[in-house]
Amino acid sequence: MKFEVVSVEVPKDCNVILGMAHFIKTVEDLYEALVNSVPGIRFGLAFCEASGKCLVRHEGNDPELRELAAKKAFEIGCGHSFIIFIKNAYPINVLGKIKDVPEVCRIFAATANPLQVVIVETEQGRGILGVVDGFKSKGIEGEEEIRERKEFLRKIGYKL
Repeated sequence: MKFEVVSVEVPKDCNVILGMAHFIKTVEDLYEALVNSVPGIRFGLAFCEASGKCLVRHEGNDPELRELAAKKAFEIGCGHSFIIFIKNAYPINVLGKIKDVPEVCRIFAATANPLQVVIVETEQGRGILGVVDGFKSKGIEGEEEIRERKEFLRKIGYKL
């Protein structure tokens, strides 16, 4: 058994979603879920096929994000995993639609932070053990940070 960490640097003004699914039509169904979720969303997605030709299947409406997704999925190389890079939207806007795709089994991360994917490789193939999303906690919020959090959420329109 061999362990590896694959780093995912998220482009400026983008977010990344990493998950597991189970069927070749995942790439097209994820495409449809994304384009039907947020007007003006730009994205690239890739899916690692786990049988047959074992190709990285990819789609998207942003050529640069599509290429990035395909390259990063190939680097991760874990069967039935998928990666989506989005801009002009946030994960909160699309996760419900993604989770509703029948092939989707789980979401590992949805973030704008640097991401590390912890992978195990066996004689059969590769699998995702987990992720490191962002950085280690530096403390516990106090009253001032609570006030700032609440003001921020209202400023960006996610709370009344």
